[in-house]
Amino acid sequence: MTKQTDDAGQGQIRQSNERVILAAAEAMFARAGFSGTTMAAIAQASELPKANLHYYFGSKEAIYRAVLARILNDWLAPADAIHSEADPRTAIEQYIRAKMALSKQRPDASKVFANELLHGAPLVKELLATELRKLVKAKVAVLQAWMDQGRMAQVDATHLFFTIWAATQTYADFDVQVSAVLGHNNLSAKAHARSTEHVVSLILRGCGLSQ
Repeated sequence: MTKQTDDAGQGQIRQSNERVILAAAEAMFARAGFSGTTMAAIAQASELPKANLHYYFGSKEAIYRAVLARILNDWLAPADAIHSEADPRTAIEQYIRAKMALSKQRPDASKVFANELLHGAPLVKELLATELRKLVKAKVAVLQAWMDQGRMAQVDATHLFFTIWAATQTYADFDVQVSAVLGHNNLSAKAHARSTEHVVSLILRGCGLSQ
């Protein structure tokens, strides 16, 4: 085995372990918050030695920052559907469905991020004011161009994003409330599919893009 092959193998192991650690930490931070989560709890949830956490990240705060960065990155990705060459209805629908899917697949991620914001976003405020703001401004420009071309109704494009975020993430952040009102112990796949169709239909109608 060459040194290059060995290094590649070690790199893959590191990446795999880091993904496991971040997934476990995401669940722990969602349930106990930053202050209530310990390195020992993350290690137990990840089924990796506590020493590995310190080796890969150094501290609980470093893990928390990495978790938040991963969440923000994953949440920004669906916005790629909104670009100037896209069909407005298809692009916005795809974006909403992707956000709803994330709420279903990664509810802990939404809860961790919401909790960070509720505490004033001490660790991600700069990212929100730079990366997120830059992305939203770029996508708003695309939406405004579609409005100017008469391809969708005139709406406040920036606030449209706020509306989509609120409508989709509520099914993760307030899943207990939603389930209770619906009379379920938790939000089933069927109930989530129904909620997705509702959110998609409502927002598309508001944008003048209903069929």
